[in-house]
Amino acid sequence: MCAQPKPLILVVEDDKDLAQLIADQLDAAGVTPQVFYRGSNAVKFLEKNHANLVLLDVTLPDQNGFEILREIRRMERPAPVIFLTANDAEAMKVQGLEGGADDYVTKPFRFPELIARIHAVLRRTETSRDTRLTDNAALDTKPFDFSGAIVHPERLEIEFPDKAVEKIGRKELGILYHMSTNSGHVVSRQTLIHAVWGIHADVRSRSLDQYIVKIRDAYEQHGIKLDNFRTIHGIGYCYEPAVPVKK
Repeated sequence: MCAQPKPLILVVEDDKDLAQLIADQLDAAGVTPQVFYRGSNAVKFLEKNHANLVLLDVTLPDQNGFEILREIRRMERPAPVIFLTANDAEAMKVQGLEGGADDYVTKPFRFPELIARIHAVLRRTETSRDTRLTDNAALDTKPFDFSGAIVHPERLEIEFPDKAVEKIGRKELGILYHMSTNSGHVVSRQTLIHAVWGIHADVRSRSLDQYIVKIRDAYEQHGIKLDNFRTIHGIGYCYEPAVPVKK
């Protein structure tokens, strides 16, 4: 039986001795730590990689933790964040939690309590994923227009202008949703695979192409040619919604 992968936790802390101590405790607790001494380096990592959680100091040499939190929250798949800071002012705690942090732990702290808080946030994160249909779309994702048809994530259906309704699979939904939310931009094959299947997915481009063929066939059956969902050879895809004609 394959062992479950260990959660990856980023430690963003400029005190190198403390950062190493936290990393050692996390490793002993069965998670994988990765240390960053500057916030900008952690943000660059998260833009291209998945992490299960971020332990974030408020005071860092290049940015404050609240700015970093905002950058993380703007990402397509934001990691949960626990502030870990010596600043115990109530106003700072409120600012952090209202800004989207999942917890706020003040220094000095006891490691058993920190580990317990980390596990609590990880459990909440896993529970919130129960409604996910793909890595990027969930049951509560709102219906959206894609080339004149309405996609209903909650029903896994496409409603066409001729009033016909067709069922779609989860992956087709994820592809449509990602292309819709990135309309007007060229999306590489690898980016689209990571968005729908997950950052660690081992999915070949040929498999992605087969799902896109299914989408095109479904639209063509109802008189819609997806000329605005273009293949950019050697790169990926681009979706450009039709501009409504002003009357």
